[in-house]
Amino acid sequence: MALGELHPHDQHDKKSRTFRQVWAMWSRWKAPRRAGMIERLFGEDKNVLPYVVALLGTVFVAATLLDAFEVVLLPRPVRHRARLNRYFFLGTWQIWSRLASRLPAGRRREDFIGVYGPLSMVLLFTLWAVCMIIGFGLLQWALREITADGPSRSFAREMIVSGDAFFTLGYGDIVPRTLAARLLVIVEAGTGFAFIAFTISYLPVLYQHFAQRDAQIIEFAARAGTPPSAAQLLGWHIARRQFQQLDQWLATWESWAGELIESHSTYPMLAFYRSQHGGHSWLASLAVVLDTCTLILAGTDDGRTLQAAATFAAARRVLNEVGSSLDVISLPWDGNTRAADQDIVLLIDALKQSFEGWRNSPDTLGFVSDLRRAYEPQLSSLSVYLMLPLPDWGASSLLVAGPGQADLIHQLVRRSGTNKR
Repeated sequence: MALGELHPHDQHDKKSRTFRQVWAMWSRWKAPRRAGMIERLFGEDKNVLPYVVALLGTVFVAATLLDAFEVVLLPRPVRHRARLNRYFFLGTWQIWSRLASRLPAGRRREDFIGVYGPLSMVLLFTLWAVCMIIGFGLLQWALREITADGPSRSFAREMIVSGDAFFTLGYGDIVPRTLAARLLVIVEAGTGFAFIAFTISYLPVLYQHFAQRDAQIIEFAARAGTPPSAAQLLGWHIARRQFQQLDQWLATWESWAGELIESHSTYPMLAFYRSQHGGHSWLASLAVVLDTCTLILAGTDDGRTLQAAATFAAARRVLNEVGSSLDVISLPWDGNTRAADQDIVLLIDALKQSFEGWRNSPDTLGFVSDLRRAYEPQLSSLSVYLMLPLPDWGASSLLVAGPGQADLIHQLVRRSGTNKR
């Protein structure tokens, strides 16, 4: 080290002292200015504070009403991200799913998760009501301070008065004197009435969409089994030689997928509602439909591919719409989720023997992989996020003749016993 040159450690100490000195000078200069600003805004005269509180109350009321309008009345998906209900579902579902993950897999966990959908709607309505009561309470306090309408009251007291007006309880112990305060009470009472009406009218619509989605799963379970699989679904039609009816079945599920696009994009919270049929879910049914369409598209080259392509496109759009509504990012797909290549090869070999119109092509496996790559990432992401298990593709033995007599009787007896429990 040259003579007169500072050690690196000493250089660092010198820079630190210089920074602290500059910061101290800045703080001494800034503190009086900041204190003066606060005093001017919120000093003893409080000439600005009521206006700030009024602005805050207006934001509370406007944001809540806008959120309720978009959820209850607006019949189309909302794309902007700054939404009260969006943050509500993100936060509450994260907490609920973490609690559910601590429970052992099985019926107890499913029952716990199944409570979230209906409970979240009750909590969302409660959140809206609380936000509007707070907003109107802030407006009442600010208006009283600005107009000097009687003695000053605390914020807590104004919240009680606001809740009285919102639910139109009519205690009558506190009566507004000025015209502006009375008009504000009338507006709040009307908003409360409208809120209750919206709540009563909204829930039947929500449960109607849920019932329509679940009713299709009953017919689906009879053909695809429990748990469902593409192999068992195709085996059911192969055993009865109902290849033409398979097109009709796919057309029905294309319509079902279209209804899901409409309902779940407008009401994203429907994705959290679990099916009342054990071993089934809307996501598992969608997975089996996509798997079935994939096999038909990859292995046939006739008119059936047209309907399979239409159903495939509709089902894949459901995944995209629901994933976009819930802000679910697609996970990387390793190619072996739910079925490895050797399992697909066994299914293809079985279809060559039993499926009418199946073409023997070496490219079939590649086509299957390409089609799976179009939906498996989003499907797996939704499965992880919603904690909905996905079915596998099924055993190749089911494709030869479908489930046998003994298997059918066993399934029916098992379902009957499950219903009794």
